[in-house]
Amino acid sequence: MAAHAVDPTLQTFENDVWWISLIKLFGVFVLLLLLTLFTIVYERKVVARMAVRPGPNQVGPWGILQSLTDGVKLPFKEEIIPKTADKVVYFIAPVISATVAFTAFSVIPFAGVVPMFGHQTALQLTDVPVSVLVLLACSSMAVYGVVLAGWASGSTYPLLGGLRSSAQMISYEVAMGLSIVAVFMTAGSMSTSQIVAAQAHGNPVNLFGWEVTTPSWYAVLLLPSFVIYCIAAVGETNRAPFDLPEAESELVGGFHTEYSSFKFALFFLAEYINMITVSAFATTLFLGGWRAPWPITWFWEGANSGYFGLIWFFAKVLLLLFGFIWLRATLPRMRYDQFMRFGWKVLIPVNLVWILFLSYVKVANNELSQQAKWFSIVGIVVVVLLIAMLWPAARKPRQLSVEEELASRPPGSFPVPPMDLQVPPSPRARRAVAERAPATVGSPEENKEV
Repeated sequence: MAAHAVDPTLQTFENDVWWISLIKLFGVFVLLLLLTLFTIVYERKVVARMAVRPGPNQVGPWGILQSLTDGVKLPFKEEIIPKTADKVVYFIAPVISATVAFTAFSVIPFAGVVPMFGHQTALQLTDVPVSVLVLLACSSMAVYGVVLAGWASGSTYPLLGGLRSSAQMISYEVAMGLSIVAVFMTAGSMSTSQIVAAQAHGNPVNLFGWEVTTPSWYAVLLLPSFVIYCIAAVGETNRAPFDLPEAESELVGGFHTEYSSFKFALFFLAEYINMITVSAFATTLFLGGWRAPWPITWFWEGANSGYFGLIWFFAKVLLLLFGFIWLRATLPRMRYDQFMRFGWKVLIPVNLVWILFLSYVKVANNELSQQAKWFSIVGIVVVVLLIAMLWPAARKPRQLSVEEELASRPPGSFPVPPMDLQVPPSPRARRAVAERAPATVGSPEENKEV
């Protein structure tokens, strides 16, 4: 008989002995380091494949040890600290970024309850009733590392990159937090292990007399929240096409321009760990966590038991990481004003409307009959779609002609170059002297050749 998966509870973590917790802590630390090395090679290989290039292929078999050699090399490179830098903050900033990146992974569940050295323990470092808020708090703290790095460098471009990053991460963190509210409302818990357990089985729904089982994954049931979360996660991690704090065409290297050696390695490590964290977070909240997808569980009852959960969890994480890499290889960098307008004027309003709609659905489930509930939901959807289609678009001002623009310039403005691309000669240039016929001496008859 196949073994069934055992979901952990909060009591499970209280019963862990101290050395089991220490083993899990060390395991998470090593796992994140190995995943970072793998993700760098994974990204370079995938981007090279999309660009029809070989990619790294020199160090190790198939080039898989390239990121390891880069990681070993970085701490031994020369470290240059600007004279105008604030030494204490300059040192603390990368430490903050790397520390909060590691801490965020402490509440991610990798599998259910498994045997470990004679003890039953969950493959998760810890869990609390508000685990999701712990993750959001860690992502909020990551802003400090970037902003302080830009300010402490004592240079213009890092400061601009830090300011950009603070505005960007705060804006998209609001959208990310609102997208998670729908998960709280549906699962009835903020504990990551309980959210995974809530996606184990679908809920039966009576749809006009028909018994329909809703999908168990919140990525399907709460599709708008999942889409908004994925977009906000790309903006939160400063990845292309939202990598504006590190725009090399505008800011050299962004907030870490003045960093080198091991401190730069910490920023590099934090960026990739943040990618892995938001992917693991999306897997936990929307993709059923460590549970196998439906076709596999249909013919294999023990797919979620024991350590098998690790396979399904990391398969989903790698799929989401592929999405990050695909975006980087496909889309150009957005303009900063477009990026901020999209976050504040599109993602957040859509999120708020979606949360209000879900709140009404939960109230209608308890207060209205089945027929009245569905008719009212369809009516609300139709009204929202009509408002979205009939909403007046912003009118663009009439494009002025060149003559009108020149006429509207205030007196004393800078001179305008010619619009017909014909540059007048400079007054300082030498004047062209017309070619003259050679001087002749004597009469024409004397100059004739004999």
